[in-house]
Amino acid sequence: MRILILSCGTGGGHNSAALAIKEELDRRNIDNEFKEYLEIIDKRIKNYVNSLYIRSTYGNGKVFKTVYKLGELYRKTRIKSPVYALNSFSKRKLYEYIKDNGFDYIVTTHLFATQALTTIKKQREIHFVAIATDYVCIPFWEETNPDYFIVPSKELEESFLTKGIKEDKLIPLGIPVSNNFSLEYDKNEEIEKLNLEKAKKYILILTGSMGFGNTTQILKKLIDKSDEETRFIISCGNNEKLLNTIKELENPKVLALPFTKEIYRYMRVSDVILSKPGGLTSTEIATMNKPFIHTMPIPGCENYNANYFNEKKMSIKCDTIDEVVDNTYKLLNNENLKKEMIENQKKHIDKNACKKICDFIIKQIQEIEDSK
Repeated sequence: MRILILSCGTGGGHNSAALAIKEELDRRNIDNEFKEYLEIIDKRIKNYVNSLYIRSTYGNGKVFKTVYKLGELYRKTRIKSPVYALNSFSKRKLYEYIKDNGFDYIVTTHLFATQALTTIKKQREIHFVAIATDYVCIPFWEETNPDYFIVPSKELEESFLTKGIKEDKLIPLGIPVSNNFSLEYDKNEEIEKLNLEKAKKYILILTGSMGFGNTTQILKKLIDKSDEETRFIISCGNNEKLLNTIKELENPKVLALPFTKEIYRYMRVSDVILSKPGGLTSTEIATMNKPFIHTMPIPGCENYNANYFNEKKMSIKCDTIDEVVDNTYKLLNNENLKKEMIENQKKHIDKNACKKICDFIIKQIQEIEDSK
């Protein structure tokens, strides 16, 4: 059977989760294809929607916060959302793509694609599974009807049940991340490969694929409190303005990175990681068992992600720049705190989530075949 994996580029996490599934299916020699859902519908729409999402996160995410809150209020009306209506218009193109390319099963990591598939399912026999990439049931997931819904944790099932998603659809297997985050590695070898200085303490600041956050202000305060052994790696994503700003500091302690597909290597050499609370990135860090700080979240689902990790002592949530700086050095210099955090990550985050999800998908396909 052929498997279609659908995502959407509103932030990098959805695509990363989808590509982790693809990586595992490829490893098993299972025929599959990854596609951004909106690219199937119209590339111009795809670029517009992705750009609109990025703009909504400017200014500490004030627009995104407003939209997210409106979504939470709208879901209480029990009326189908405008988002659902817009995605329902795409059902013909999406169904044609599925049939023309011989796909028998679909995996989706984004709400938009799941809504479109739901409208198709009302008229056609299709089979698909949806994967949540945040530690909460975001607005409008309840409008979808996948065969099954993969959620991050059994503890979070209640979040989905209270929104009207049926219990027999919920499968608590975790969030899929690339195998690169769970492989064994030698830290010194990684330092050599990256041409970094040995015997230094490395603080990595992750800003997401688009370079979000108050990175420059945080970095300057961290530098002011640093000692001679501390070094800083800043992942700027696709944000060229941020990249140039960091480079213009001309500080020998600082390495500014453009977007890279090998960020996992820099994570491996880091002693402490700072990250915005994206569900996927947080899961990647915890899968690698790295002590980390959650910087100020974009209001909305990132608040829930940060709270989930903070409450389970898998990270330290910070709401101000000063909190970020103080807690970074507290964590960097406290071995017991690091060990406690890593043990909690091992307890609550399944490194084999992606493999288990693929096992589940293959089992579902086999059962569908057997029932024919």
